[in-house]
Parts: sequence; C-alpha cells; structure tokens
Amino acid sequence: MQSNYTHIVLGLGATGLSVVRYLVSQGIKPLVMDSRRHPPGEDVLAKEFTDVELMAGGFDCRYLVQASQLIISPGISIDTPEIRAARDMGIEVIGDVELFARAIADRKPCVIGITGSNGKSTVTTLVNDILVAAGKKVAMGGNIGIPALDLLALDVEYYVLELSSFQLETTFSLNCIAATCLNISEDHMDRYCSIASYREAKLNLYPQSKFVMYNRDDELTFPFEPMNQNTFGLGVPEGDEWGLSDGKIFHGDSEIMNLNDVTLIGSHNHANLLAAMALVDACSVDKAFAIQVASSFKGLSHRCELVAVVEGVTYINDSKATNVGATVAALQGLNTHLGEVFLIAGGDGKGADFNPLIPALEHVAKVITLGKDGAKIAKLKSNSISVNTMKEAVDTAAKIAFSGDIVLLSPACASLDMYRNFMARGGDFKQCVEQLDGQ
Repeated sequence: MQSNYTHIVLGLGATGLSVVRYLVSQGIKPLVMDSRRHPPGEDVLAKEFTDVELMAGGFDCRYLVQASQLIISPGISIDTPEIRAARDMGIEVIGDVELFARAIADRKPCVIGITGSNGKSTVTTLVNDILVAAGKKVAMGGNIGIPALDLLALDVEYYVLELSSFQLETTFSLNCIAATCLNISEDHMDRYCSIASYREAKLNLYPQSKFVMYNRDDELTFPFEPMNQNTFGLGVPEGDEWGLSDGKIFHGDSEIMNLNDVTLIGSHNHANLLAAMALVDACSVDKAFAIQVASSFKGLSHRCELVAVVEGVTYINDSKATNVGATVAALQGLNTHLGEVFLIAGGDGKGADFNPLIPALEHVAKVITLGKDGAKIAKLKSNSISVNTMKEAVDTAAKIAFSGDIVLLSPACASLDMYRNFMARGGDFKQCVEQLDGQ
C-alpha cells in the first residue's frame, strides 16, 4: 500500500463512491477507509477504480494524520476518536456536499437547500416539481436520491438539495440562493449530546444562504442572527409572510389558492407546501406553477401515504416517521378528522424522549405498539395494545376500527430493530392491509 495519501475518503457506500468518482476526475487518487469489513459498494469500487485502495475494518490513524484532507460520509461522526485526532492536528475534515459547493463556487447562487427534522423529502420534491413545471433545468439530490457530487455532470439551472444535520456539520460554503429549516425536534440523540447541538448543525445552513425561509411556528428554526429572511406558518400571515387564512394559502395579503384544491393530507403537509412555495417564489418563479403542482402532488411513499380504504376504514402509511416529531406532526395533521384514529408505533427509538407524544396521543383512540421500544410508547397511554409483528398490529386495528376511522402507521422510531429500512417496514404494512382487503 502507498505510504501516504493527500486525500482519504472515510466511508464507502453511495456517498463514498461519488466522492471517489469526483476526486479521480480531478486527477486525485484517494485512499478509502471504512469501519465495516465488507462495506456496501466495495465491488463497484474494485471494478470501476482498480487502482484505488480500500482499507476496511477500521480507521488507521497513521494514514489519517498524514493527509491534507479527509472527506467523511454523513454516517460517520466527526467525533470518532481517530478523526478527532486528525482534526486536532489541523487536518481538514469535510463532506461530499462541501466538495460539491467548492466545485460550483464560481457560479451565481443556484442551490436551494432544505433541512429540518421532518418533511425534507416532501419539500425537496415539491420544489423540484414546481421548477420542472416552470420549464427550468433542475437536478435533485443530496440526502435524497443522487449524491450531490454526481449531480455535477448534469447541465442544470438549479440544484435542489435535501440536507441532513450530518451533512451540514461538514459543509461551510454552499452559497444557496434560498434555504429553509422546516422544523426541529429530537432526532439522532444517539449522536448529539443535546438538541442544542443538533439545532446548531441544522442552522449551519443559514449563513450559507442568500435568502432564508424559516418556520414561525417553531422557534428552534429561527436564525441566530438577523439576515435576509422571511417566514411560513399555519397562522394568518403578516407583512410579506406566507400562511393560511379562511382555508386559503396567502402570501402577505395575496390569495394563492384554496386548501380544498390541495391534494396533500394534513396540516403538517400544508406547512411543507407553504415552505416549498416560498422557496421557489424567492427564485422568481411564477406562482401559477406552484398552484399547478399543489393541485396534483399526492405526497411521497411512506409519508402519510394513503394505502387503502377497507370497509370504510382508511389506512395510512407514515413509516418514514422515524422520530417523535414526525409522529406528532402526523397526528396533529389529523386533529380535525371526525372519526377515531388508531396509531401503530414502535421500533428503535435511538435514545429519544417519547414524552412529547403524550399531548398528541390524547386524540388517539388506541395505540398499538411493537418493536424494541414499543413498550416505552405503550406506557404513555392507558389500554395500549402490544403486539409482536406488523400483521398482528394491522389485524388488531382492523378488529377495533369502524367505518370513518383511520389506522395510521407512524412509528416515531427507526426500523432497524425489525426491518432493513423504513421502506421495508412500510411495505410490510401495505402488504398486511392488502391482505385485509382480500379477505
């Protein structure tokens, strides 16, 4: 093995491969390290880049401290001891999004950045779809779909990036034309020492943005310092704000559209729509295209997705609700529903405090729990039902729900204690509901 490398890629997978691809295109041969013995993407690396070496099973400080730059994947903490040692020696540690930002530094601001605990993917997709409807050349990626660096090969006017707190920890020069932090609630508390440090990572996006849109209903999204900013929220807007009044969307005192014409379900999704509309408006896109998309956009899979109506009971798949805040938002979004709501929840809570669920559970008729931390959620509401499998959960809900009721899978937990990912969990739920429909 080569004795030293100027650039070391930490973590393989889709992000690591995109970094290798970019560095090689710049004439740089990196070393790749991964803590896993057989990281995802190792076969692709060996096939596409025969001269790029992979060191699997750990991070070797002897190489790290000789590098000039470490490019770290979002799944690896910057406080990992070996990486901390390199940082303490003044070695630069950045992520793939920072590499992307530097690659487009000579362009005028063309990135729309979207972060937040919940709703990122929905808003990112809405913004993308509105820009496409307006005839713009757009590329969407980041924490959703395609890694940011892989988007550089495309000829586009705008990049729409979903950005996680992990990515933003190592991003410093993105230069967005517009950006938002949608909301902040406890998440990844197994990685952050406090919600304050989690918030700090999220709001790192704001100083890198020409225009900032934040959520006036969530004080944790407010900028630390005044800047070129505006707000969205579910209340009546003042001045140039975005909001709701008399069942209609308004920008200031200008009526945009009636909520009855919006296809998304739930007030949390109405907040997502407001954010998306505000972001594209900051890019001088005609509001007619936002109205067009809002009238047809039905949401993303596993995010308050309507699965079926069986014997009058509506089944909704919100498996993407991998934290407490997402489940609270989903339940609050259904507050005006006239029938009962039956919640299926549980999984790996990642060290989160479940108590913020308590007020939202007041509007729930029954909680059905499963998974590693299901018992903790069950304690929050009397007469909760504990089950072992998704099929048991769906079958139990079907027995106690009546026509006009809703059965909502919104776990408030990660899925890895029982499933490969949240998509597999949502798929299991949908299959169980389909089996009900076939009975």
